[in-house]
Amino acid sequence: MKIASFNINGIKARLHQLTAWLPDAQPDVVVLQEIKSVDEGFPSEVIEDLGWTVWTHGQKSWNGVAILSRLPVEDVSRGLPGDEADEQSRFIEGTVTGAKAAVRISGLYLPNGNPAPGPKYDYKLAWMERLRVHAAAILATEQPAVMLGDFNVIPEHRDAAHPERWVDDALFMPDTRAAFRRIVNQGWTDAIRIRAPNAARGPFTFWDYQRQGWERDNGIRIDHALLSPQAADLLRDAGIDRDQRGTEKPSDHVPVWVELDA
Repeated sequence: MKIASFNINGIKARLHQLTAWLPDAQPDVVVLQEIKSVDEGFPSEVIEDLGWTVWTHGQKSWNGVAILSRLPVEDVSRGLPGDEADEQSRFIEGTVTGAKAAVRISGLYLPNGNPAPGPKYDYKLAWMERLRVHAAAILATEQPAVMLGDFNVIPEHRDAAHPERWVDDALFMPDTRAAFRRIVNQGWTDAIRIRAPNAARGPFTFWDYQRQGWERDNGIRIDHALLSPQAADLLRDAGIDRDQRGTEKPSDHVPVWVELDA
């Protein structure tokens, strides 16, 4: 089972990239972030015609997440538990049944948090605490589970080409990285990092459109795939489709993916 995450940065603006990437990459499940579309505005028919089933949790102009699957999906839920007043569309999950196992897949778009300090940063940290609680509940089921998406967290200095430029940014502030570690240290495996454990720099998943970020390889790693112990036992491979950043009118993120023996 190949599971991918892609911050598409606007489904309508990037539909050409998504529909070209899907048959090339051959994932079985994809979680999307920043679809920037209400549910009824999502181009589901185009994707369904390619053989996919679509579930969305949309929001007008901002945020929005989705699950695309070529495999059976059950028990789809929308929204991160813990705050019924939260109206931002940032979380969707479902159970996907593969040939060998069922996997609980959570797709998330964690808040950016800038400017920090301030209300947006407070919301980010509160959201991360809610995610920690929910992640613990997932682990308690002892089933294979993958949480993946745009975490808007730079975990380590090597996850930024120029970490000194990010010290006052919400993505890299000490409280952000500590909150991320509290989640991972529950027992989750950072699948992309373990595929490059000794890398002194990178790999990266995001390059800003400004200041020739891509051309200068001024990237950061903020898109992650976390595996429960049961999913980590099934891990075959993990990677980043870096070449997607160099396509025509691309997203500023690239897909990350894991392949499980499931």
